[in-house]
Amino acid sequence: MKFNYKARTAQGELQVGDVESSSREAAVNILLSHGLYVLTIEPVKGDQWWDRITDFFERVKIADLMIFTRQFATLIASQVPIGDSLRSLYEQVTKPVLKEVVSEVASDIESGFSLSQALARHPGVFNEFYVNMVKSAEVTGRLSEVLDFLADYQEKQSILIGKLRNALVYPAFVVGLFVLVVVIMVTMVLPQIAPIFTEVAVELPLFTRILLAVGVFMSNYWWVLLIVVAVLIALIIDYVQTAEGKAVVNEVSLRIPFVGKLLQKVYIARFAESARVLIKGGLTIPQAIEISSHTIGNYVYEDILHEVAQSIRKGLLLSQALKGAPYFPPLVYQLVAVGESTGRLESMLERVSSFYNRQVDDTVSNLVELIQPALLVVIGLMIAGLFAAILLPLYNLTKAF
Repeated sequence: MKFNYKARTAQGELQVGDVESSSREAAVNILLSHGLYVLTIEPVKGDQWWDRITDFFERVKIADLMIFTRQFATLIASQVPIGDSLRSLYEQVTKPVLKEVVSEVASDIESGFSLSQALARHPGVFNEFYVNMVKSAEVTGRLSEVLDFLADYQEKQSILIGKLRNALVYPAFVVGLFVLVVVIMVTMVLPQIAPIFTEVAVELPLFTRILLAVGVFMSNYWWVLLIVVAVLIALIIDYVQTAEGKAVVNEVSLRIPFVGKLLQKVYIARFAESARVLIKGGLTIPQAIEISSHTIGNYVYEDILHEVAQSIRKGLLLSQALKGAPYFPPLVYQLVAVGESTGRLESMLERVSSFYNRQVDDTVSNLVELIQPALLVVIGLMIAGLFAAILLPLYNLTKAF
């Protein structure tokens, strides 16, 4: 369980935060062992389902977060204290949601939180990858470098998302228009001409009968359909915001053809870059791998890298531990082995990160080029099926006279 607490240090300074423990008494003992005098301690209540859905729709755009991170990195690099940097950024941020978050983070820093702890209190804005990268920077003392890396990473993500969004604008318009035409046809047109076929005793194709049944249902029970769709969307959003839901989504996403390969490249690039930064900062390889596992943002890779770190502690080299790990292509452990044999592990990890980042860029570019014609072909086939469902009965009707 997690508990929120207020306590004072031996010097009388107020400190607030959270602590995880099996019980309230155990949490108090943990705080006392750290020389804190507990004032209040309360269990953290889980978010209600409507809170998770609200957070889903009030997310900060990645472009806004990228600008914030870039400015934050610049101020830290200029030796401006974290608290002063956040207060300065508060004046510059224009988005209300992000502005409020920056204010709360600054207050938490003043109350004694570390930066990663303060950021972790806002998972809707700073995801696990972001928070754990900052946590690793606190260990290595390379906060400015890590913030620059995060800003660069978010910029690349923003560009990729922009490419996909631009590629989908026209197909989305066509799909929307097609759905509108289908709704009009099945709810207005087909029910009007269906009695004619019944009177003449024309046998309707199966697809036409299905469309007629759907049209009748939608005409009479459209409100039921809207309620069911709204409830399903709410349940799905609520589930994917939970830890179990995220784990299921992570596992399934890696198994989807084409998409899974793309995500694997993204996660490997994240792992290589975060491990490089941590090793460069002076951490041992097992420590770097363990911390890197929390920066990837995928529970499957987190478990795999935890096992890799355990194998290294038992005496294996990093390349040997990665060789048997799932979702790691042979190229990764081959380059790592070269780095270990030449004493240039950091350099090889940087190459791994650069290689897979380029792979992601190329894959997305190809996807952008293929997605429009592929969608148009699919939509064309669906339109052909729709008109066939209408024209075939009409053709049979003309033969009946």
